[in-house]
Amino acid sequence: MEYRESPLRGRTAVVTGAARGLGEAMAVELSERGAKVALLGRERRTLVQVQETLPGESASWEVDVTDDDGMHQVAAEVRKRLGTPSVVVANAGVAEGGPFTESDPVTWRRVIEVNLVGSAITARAYLPALLEAGGYLLQVASLASIGAAPMMSAYCASKAGVESFAQSLRAELAHRHVGVGVAYINWTDTDMIRDADEYPVLRELRNHMPPPARKVYPAAYVAERLVSAIERRRSSVYVPAWLRATQLVRAAMPPVVTMFSRYELPRLASSEPFEATGLLGAGGRAALAPRRPADH
Repeated sequence: MEYRESPLRGRTAVVTGAARGLGEAMAVELSERGAKVALLGRERRTLVQVQETLPGESASWEVDVTDDDGMHQVAAEVRKRLGTPSVVVANAGVAEGGPFTESDPVTWRRVIEVNLVGSAITARAYLPALLEAGGYLLQVASLASIGAAPMMSAYCASKAGVESFAQSLRAELAHRHVGVGVAYINWTDTDMIRDADEYPVLRELRNHMPPPARKVYPAAYVAERLVSAIERRRSSVYVPAWLRATQLVRAAMPPVVTMFSRYELPRLASSEPFEATGLLGAGGRAALAPRRPADH
């Protein structure tokens, strides 16, 4: 599909976590609308495979979003190779599930580092370019930013953190003509979600959500709506759209979740012991791989 009139045509866009899932889908959508795309991620071979599918100009870099020096090095290389970035999508993220008391401290901390600290490092590396271009940063958050769920403490904490970080950054940069948006998304068909469904407690918790809240959306569907929001420099985007309504009942959600958990978790535990999942999906496993120097 072509988007001849897209304001993204000819602009440089950076996507973290671009090797698979939503990041891959967003890279494809941005490229189809005429953007030059820089793909960043931990899996070099997969990044190249994604890059080869893009219709427009692109380049890829293997880099860890928690590596300050590596991210700044790649930012300089992106500018040299593709031009000054005017769009940055902070999408890289990992998740783990299971009881907090049984979670591995290293794994739990890694979720916070990738999702929250990695988003801050991404912003720090690319803000000079965005300030120069009057650009736009989209922070990918989650329904978990609004309502925390049991058995997902690290993920929920990190997504609440990126929401607050993006809102703070938006206010700080408003007078400097840089837009900052927050993407609130629900279940998206990625390897992380498919892996989560292999664990009975996480599968059951999702199945106990209201029917609209448990639906899984194709990554391409979510990417199309997020890229449309980028074109409009939206301060927030909700996929599906009904997620916006959760902001109105946000204060009521913690006691409701607590009441549900008080009765349902013991019942679930009686049939299937809870266990820590470790990092979910192939992307999660890549996040635990030893860090290598930034490569392109």
